Amino acid sequence: MIRHNAHKYPVSAMCTILKVNRSTYYYESSQQPSIDDEVEQAIIHIFDENQRVYGTRKIKATLQKEGWIVSRRRIGRLMKKNGLVSAYTVSQYKPHKSPCNDSPIQNELNREFTKDEPLEAVVSDLTYVRVANKWHYICLLVDLFNREIIGYSCGTSKDAALVYQAFASVKGDLRQIQLFHTDRGSEFTNRTIGDVVRTFNIKRSLSMKGCPYDNAVAEATFKLIKTEFVKNRRFGSLAQLKQELGAYVKWFTHQSVISPKRHILIFHDKFVYGYTCIHHTLHSRSHTLFCSMRL
Repeated sequence: MIRHNAHKYPVSAMCTILKVNRSTYYYESSQQPSIDDEVEQAIIHIFDENQRVYGTRKIKATLQKEGWIVSRRRIGRLMKKNGLVSAYTVSQYKPHKSPCNDSPIQNELNREFTKDEPLEAVVSDLTYVRVANKWHYICLLVDLFNREIIGYSCGTSKDAALVYQAFASVKGDLRQIQLFHTDRGSEFTNRTIGDVVRTFNIKRSLSMKGCPYDNAVAEATFKLIKTEFVKNRRFGSLAQLKQELGAYVKWFTHQSVISPKRHILIFHDKFVYGYTCIHHTLHSRSHTLFCSMRL
């Protein structure tokens, strides 16, 4: 009796009224199928019967009509257990806050994004991508001379190892890189990356604290990645992401970007970064992406 009414009344209150020890009730209940099983099956049935679009709110309302009083939190727990995700659910990336990096390294690049020689300055950044319901990360190394992606990597963690793998993917002599510029993220300012820049005699540069405009080219490149590569794709595994990212970078470098035009505009109290890239394809089609940022 207590078990069948547990979804309506507190167990402790029913045990008191019926003069049953709670320990006895819980012991006997453990020997029988949990009421969660019934609720679980009801949730699965409601979800499947309604085109798999119902979330916790609508499932709760439907259960209520059938005589079940179940909290949304409990419904959510059982939905997660069974992998039930509403078609209206949109995954949101939750950035992990980290303490500000107080490295004395200055902004040697100083927003001078136009370079005359290959590898005169290389910029880098990381972004996130959904892979099989988990967040993964992509790291790129971009040459400011021609905006070519010279190195890349992807993995499950946003750390120094990911940046190190991007350096390892570079085809060429790393000693030719004169300047390496990034933001102040811990994945870029650590012993591992410090060893890399010292080993290959690369000068270091860091953006000012909390200023994405100091790394505008990397930001604009990732805008392209999000639009052209990540959007409308589904990655089932890290291996698939690596394979498709490699193919995209090859296309981006050797087939897509024929005549890039990029420029910096500074107007009095605001900074605007314009990134225009004309893509030529086999069918002579083109499209232009323009990104603007202001302080």
